[in-house]
Amino acid sequence: MTEPNRRPGAQTKQPLRVALGRATWRALLAYVRPHWGTIVVGGALGLIGSAAGLAQPLAAKTLVQQLGERHPIVGALVLLTVLVLVGAGISAVGNYLLQRTAETVVLDARRHLIRHLIRLRIPEVERNEPGDLMSRVTSDTTLLREVTTQSVVSSITGALTLIAIVVLMGIMDPLLLAVTAAVIVLVGLIVGLVMPRIAKATRRAQEAVGEIGATLERMLGAFRTVKASGAEARERAVVEDAAERSWQAGLSAAKWQSLVGIAAGLAIQISFLAVLGVGGAQVAKGDIGVATLVAFLLYLFYLMGPIGQLVRAVSQLQVGAAAMARIADIDQLEVEPESPAATGGTSPATVRFDGVRFRYREELPEVHHGVTFDVPAGGMTAFVGPSGAGKSTVFALIERFYEATGGRVLIDGRDVLDWPLGELRASIGYVEQDAPVLSGSLRDNLRFAAPDVTDEDIRRVLAQTRLDGLVERLPEGLDTVVGHRGSKLSGGERQRVAIARALLRRPRLLLLDEVTSQLDALNEMALREVVAEAARSTTVLVVAHRLSTVTRADRIVVMDAGEVRAVGTHAELVRGDDLYRELATTQFLAMEGAQAVAGQAKP
Repeated sequence: MTEPNRRPGAQTKQPLRVALGRATWRALLAYVRPHWGTIVVGGALGLIGSAAGLAQPLAAKTLVQQLGERHPIVGALVLLTVLVLVGAGISAVGNYLLQRTAETVVLDARRHLIRHLIRLRIPEVERNEPGDLMSRVTSDTTLLREVTTQSVVSSITGALTLIAIVVLMGIMDPLLLAVTAAVIVLVGLIVGLVMPRIAKATRRAQEAVGEIGATLERMLGAFRTVKASGAEARERAVVEDAAERSWQAGLSAAKWQSLVGIAAGLAIQISFLAVLGVGGAQVAKGDIGVATLVAFLLYLFYLMGPIGQLVRAVSQLQVGAAAMARIADIDQLEVEPESPAATGGTSPATVRFDGVRFRYREELPEVHHGVTFDVPAGGMTAFVGPSGAGKSTVFALIERFYEATGGRVLIDGRDVLDWPLGELRASIGYVEQDAPVLSGSLRDNLRFAAPDVTDEDIRRVLAQTRLDGLVERLPEGLDTVVGHRGSKLSGGERQRVAIARALLRRPRLLLLDEVTSQLDALNEMALREVVAEAARSTTVLVVAHRLSTVTRADRIVVMDAGEVRAVGTHAELVRGDDLYRELATTQFLAMEGAQAVAGQAKP
């Protein structure tokens, strides 16, 4: 799938904050809609169970009348028992269906978010805390469990049951119904006033939970630095502050929820006393019978159920809407276009930067100011220059982690924006500056970019990168778990693992960003041979500060302040470019290298 030619501008878009309005409810219904059938069945069973419950006061009325008239009560008692058991059984089945559906909705939401997060553009990830994004997948989706089924169904069944009870109570005695109606109005007013406060408090609590995740992720990601800096107390205080704010917001929500529950229960009790007083007076005057009053009081107690259902449903809907708003935020973040997996081809690739301009965000200065250079197929090209010159950004633009704001980046003469993303990245092997290693086994890490490689391929690359000795020393060989971010490996070993992973991909274009920075002289020499061998069959681009790496390059691109200053071989640049000569003698290290530079600089 070839995606449209698109220049960024959207990459500076800030995440949208979704309000608790129509957009939130539409997003919520999108998760519920595929399960309407099951929800309807579960709700229908709940209604049948409620109907069986509504018939119980009528059966009780018949039982009281037969007792008063000294008639046999066995039939009425059996009917009442059947109604209780059948109602409970049917309600249990309906509740199970709803709970099962709720778990499925949570699973669907998590799958959707995971698929969306994995496709996020790099700038979006950099603008958001990873820990907060993770909390939306874990914590916020959990809150959908109740709201997507129980609250939706409870609001419907509760409303229908409430209407049925009110109708039956009106048939029995309109006056007593008028007394009871005051209860419904009172509870409705309380719910209407309190629910927005519950939603607001819940959102604050979830945002604080996200901050906890973000802070913990930051702390654990630099755990040694935290300890070495003696910053444990400060980091703990930051996490505890977020936890306390979540606690305070949770208490606020709990306070308002309790107020709603207490108000509903108190209103029912006051209503019971009022009905008992008014109804008792009617019984004394002979306007109604005792059986009618008993049945009405039973319906009044039954009224607590649907009212409680409605109160809980509305409360859960507010909680769920707050969580849904945070989940919907993720959908507003820009993602990369879907592109099927592809093979990268076999021939070395060409690279051309044609007047490329780039800035990471609109409010930041440009990193590249019209960068132009050509890299032919095959061989090794080194990029050198002071820190901040824009060298690593070259690799990020080639990989389309970011997109140029001006000019063109071309691979094989084709704008990278016109490449299907999967095909483009399948052609590239990339080793980052910090050479990340993922948690898991060493074998998993080596096969991460090329899952179909054979054991023979792995052995060959292990020998090339001098990792075969490491594998022999590890207790479980390739199946040894390397720890979180490769914590069981040294910096140099992690770097070599990252290089081996890239080589196993058999790329047409190999990008190496400071790959020798943590290697000793012996392993660096071995790696130079590996890179030289790779350069015979692929195009190698390397960002380097070591003279020993740079001098072996077929061409060197000197960058300074976001521009290409000069291109040439080591000898040509030593003679013709002052900046390169200075870098070579002061920054690139080794005394023998500096002496060699000085010798070449002599006329």
